[in-house]
Amino acid sequence: MKLLTKEIRTKLERNFKARVKSADGEDDFHPVVKLFNPVGAATWLLTEIEPNGDIAHGLCDLGMGCPEFGSVSITELENIVTPFGLGIERDRFFTADKPISEYYKAARAKGYLEA
Repeated sequence: MKLLTKEIRTKLERNFKARVKSADGEDDFHPVVKLFNPVGAATWLLTEIEPNGDIAHGLCDLGMGCPEFGSVSITELENIVTPFGLGIERDRFFTADKPISEYYKAARAKGYLEA
């Protein structure tokens, strides 16, 4: 599955450019896309990506009890094959209803990302 559509990539790149231009370099964007492992606990809520790049940034939860802000290679995610032959998927029905900081607070309190 193609994880990032052209529309999603455009939104992620726009957020990256806005953060770089901001005075403090930090913005509290709403997540643009949710990616997940369909047979595991890993979930990624991504807010931005480097223009024409591969490294996306957001809230990453690998299912080990410590969700954190980080970065991830989209190419690496697209190349993951689970033991059941499935790959990482995009939640086509996800719509962010709060900024990434609120997802982070809830995930840290619970020990996992619930989105």
